[in-house]
Amino acid sequence: MTRTEKQQLVAQMTAEFKEAGAIIVCDYKGLTVKNLETVRNLAKDEDLKVKVIQNKLAAIALNNAGCEALDLKDTNLVIWGAEQITPCKIADKASTEFKDKFVIKSGLIAGEVATLATINAMAKLPSRDELIGMLLNVWNGPARSMAIGIQALATKKAEEA
Repeated sequence: MTRTEKQQLVAQMTAEFKEAGAIIVCDYKGLTVKNLETVRNLAKDEDLKVKVIQNKLAAIALNNAGCEALDLKDTNLVIWGAEQITPCKIADKASTEFKDKFVIKSGLIAGEVATLATINAMAKLPSRDELIGMLLNVWNGPARSMAIGIQALATKKAEEA
């Protein structure tokens, strides 16, 4: 990779890291290419980005984006996206599917370093769409009850008449 290609990559990563809600760093040592493609496809389905990047270039991009510094060592796979929960979910799903070969190392949520416990807790939260569905269900509850009550009253009045 030439110097200009590295500069372009760092500039691209910096712009994307500035917009990222969460950046998750994982160790993928021992993962087969097929398994790595599975992780990439999971992320692609959720409009997330996945990249294996040199530690020094990732550190420069994170620094330029104004994020806190991460301890980047060994082999790293970076998963990031605009939302905060979805990258955590994908990383957690991959780490449970590929037990010893895919490990969540660290991450940034809203530009600040997050502990492994925080990342795992965020992976358990419902997604935005699930929360909207729950909210709509709560809102529809009273209307549904009222409709059932009116229907029962109408049936009772019809039987009396």
